[in-house]
Formats: sequence, C-alpha cells, structure tokens
Amino acid sequence: MDLGLKNKRVVITGSSRGLGREIAKQFFSERALLTLVARNENQLKSLIRDFGGKKNRHNFIVSDLRKKGEPTKVAKEIIKNNKKIDIIVHNLGGSLGSTDIFSDLENWSDNWMFNAGIAIELNKIFGPHMIKNKWGRIIHISSSNAITGGTTSGGEAPAPAYSCAKSYLNMYSKVLGREMAKHNIIVSNIMPGVLKSEGKYWDRLSKSNPKLVKNYLKNHHAIGRFGKFEEIAPFVLMLASKHATFASSANLNIDGGYI
Repeated sequence: MDLGLKNKRVVITGSSRGLGREIAKQFFSERALLTLVARNENQLKSLIRDFGGKKNRHNFIVSDLRKKGEPTKVAKEIIKNNKKIDIIVHNLGGSLGSTDIFSDLENWSDNWMFNAGIAIELNKIFGPHMIKNKWGRIIHISSSNAITGGTTSGGEAPAPAYSCAKSYLNMYSKVLGREMAKHNIIVSNIMPGVLKSEGKYWDRLSKSNPKLVKNYLKNHHAIGRFGKFEEIAPFVLMLASKHATFASSANLNIDGGYI
C-alpha cells in the first residue's frame, strides 16, 4: 500500500531510542524526510547516519524540551530550516518517578508539562504553519494508562500524575482535531499498552523473576505477552498517511487486549 509519505517532512520528538526510534525507522522506509528531536546527541547522530545523513535531507536537533521556552524555540528553528513541515509525531512522556497520589502540585505540573504541555506548545507553532499550507498530520503518543490509571509504562508502580496527564492529552487531541479538520489537518492519538524495553523494568524482572512476569501477563494481557515497538509504529504511519483523511480526533488503543 502506498502511504503517500515520500518526501513528507516529518518531525518526531523523543526519537533517539525506543518507540520513537522505531517510528523514525519506519518513516525512513517510506522515504519520508526526517527531523529528529531528542536529548541524546550520539544516538541521534547514529540514527541519522544510518539514514544517509544530511545529503538525504534528514536532520536532527539536540534539545531538552522540558526547559522553559525550549519547545517554541525548537519549533521555530525547524520551520526556518525546513520551510515546510507536514507531520509531527509527539513521542514524549513518562512518570518522572512519581507514584504518590498526594505529591505536591509542582510534581503534577511537571508531569502535565512533560506528557501534554510540550506537545501543546509545539502545536502552537506547527499548527498555524500547517493551516497555511492546507495539509498536515499531528499524532500524539499517549498511553493506555489514560484509561486504566494503571502503572507506569515500565510497570514499576502506580503513576497517578502520569495517567492524568495522558488523559488530558487524549482530550486535548480530540478537541484540537475538531478545530483542525476543516483545514485538511488530521489530529489523532495513539495509546500503547505496556511495551518491553531492553534494560527497563519488565526486561530486568523477566530475568530475575520470570514466574511473576508470567502471572502478570496471564492476568492482564489477553495476548499473553508485552508489546513491541514495531507493532505500534505502523499505526502511527497509517495515521500520518494520505489514507487518514477520515481519522480526525481518532483515539486508538493498542494494548494487547489489556484485562
């Protein structure tokens, strides 16, 4: 199937590793032009090198988007350097180690900014740019926690501030999608379930206590295993494609049949 992504300029945040890296690889396979944003310069350089570098019109920006004003600065720089942005994939988020339902307001605010606010600030710049060009795709990577209120993405412990922030992102994506649809811009949202990452909590626990992990999967995942990055990324590409024209405000839950 031709997704119509060839030569589309795609911005992906949190793209140096994990799901963001896999999303970047799959966009590259569709011959899209990539602008990758993350904190780890070495990982970004390695990935861009694999894609053929600047000679193939790919580039990257090293940035900590949690810094005040940084999302606006980065978005303006990207538009200046690339002239036209077609697709933005917001792949940032995490619990910041917060598990206390009675944590202070600053912690809740930090979680909101990391999981929703940065995307909102970036969209404030990219949105009008897309309206001017009369075409665009905005895709937010949320979490099934937004519905279940469950554990962190690594499964360590309950993460109330994270879950609430992702729930906020879900509704923001929906209302933004309604406003942008008339401009031929499709806004959507994906909620992955628990994904097993090398060196992270579930990977370590699988080695130290495989029985506990087996019981967890039996009780919580109908499919009987954790998700893989390469099982989530294709849905991102479809929502970014020319075939996503009726997907305004779509909210897609991909969680392996979470029970």
